[in-house]
Amino acid sequence: MNAITRRALLALGLSTAFAAHASDAWPAKPIKWIVPYQAGTSPDQTVRVVADAMSEVFKQTIVVENKPGVAGNLGAQVAARSAADGYTWVYSGSPMSTSMRMYKKPGFDVMKDFIHIGRIGTSDLTIVTGVGSPLKSMRDLIDISKRAPGKLSYGTGGIGSPAHMGAELMLSTAGIEAVHVPYKGAAESANAAIGKQVEFTLAITSVVLPHIQSGKLVPLAITSPKRHPRLPNVPTLAEAGVPVELVSMGGLAVPAGTPQPVVKRIGEVLNKVLADPVVKTKLENMGGNITPSTPAEFTEGLRAEIALAERMMKAARLEAQ
Repeated sequence: MNAITRRALLALGLSTAFAAHASDAWPAKPIKWIVPYQAGTSPDQTVRVVADAMSEVFKQTIVVENKPGVAGNLGAQVAARSAADGYTWVYSGSPMSTSMRMYKKPGFDVMKDFIHIGRIGTSDLTIVTGVGSPLKSMRDLIDISKRAPGKLSYGTGGIGSPAHMGAELMLSTAGIEAVHVPYKGAAESANAAIGKQVEFTLAITSVVLPHIQSGKLVPLAITSPKRHPRLPNVPTLAEAGVPVELVSMGGLAVPAGTPQPVVKRIGEVLNKVLADPVVKTKLENMGGNITPSTPAEFTEGLRAEIALAERMMKAARLEAQ
């Protein structure tokens, strides 16, 4: 063995040892988990429950940082540009995939700029209206829209959000029109329906569920393939005569280039806390479905969401912004 080879092997050994030591020492300081949506939204609520549980395992603080804007693009951009050292996480999900087709320049690449560690869960959307609204069912919504196209307005959590895409696909499938009013998040769009600023709203079920239970909002239909266990009397869109299904997913991602030992450790702890009955119950009580996954499964799910967004945009005749 010549001197160059010995030096190369020694350097490799030192590099490997250094990487192992670095991963062993991680996390040595607080972790920041970026949520690209407003406080109070379903992703925010989910992340806070999971972050609390994971921080106990890591014995390190996990700070949840809300960075809403442009249907989640702003927070995703910040995360994509962050150091790949394991100390910046982001809640990744369907909206990030949708943005790959909904926006000409989203400012990030969901497949190239992140390592998607694992899915946390899936959420359906609920179509709701305010108390006292003339809309008592999906049939009312459809009939009024057909009699007066564009008379009704609807709110969502933003242009390109799953709610927006789902609404346009629903309207297109039903052959009706309504005016879109985008808000900064699902919580705001729900409040708009409560305040009768819009006739109806599409929002993630976990966000509107408390308002439905308190009697502030009236559910018309749900976008999942089957009825929600906490809303057993609310029909699916298909049951209401509009064959559309829409389920949004979300999980945990880190900037591309994050050391693999750190990625593996985060994934192990994520799945550990999601299997905890206390954590699972908290998340399910908020209206979500807990569906942990491998990194590959989550990544492929997000890739499939890109293709779905393209099909939905064509069906709804939407152009990239």
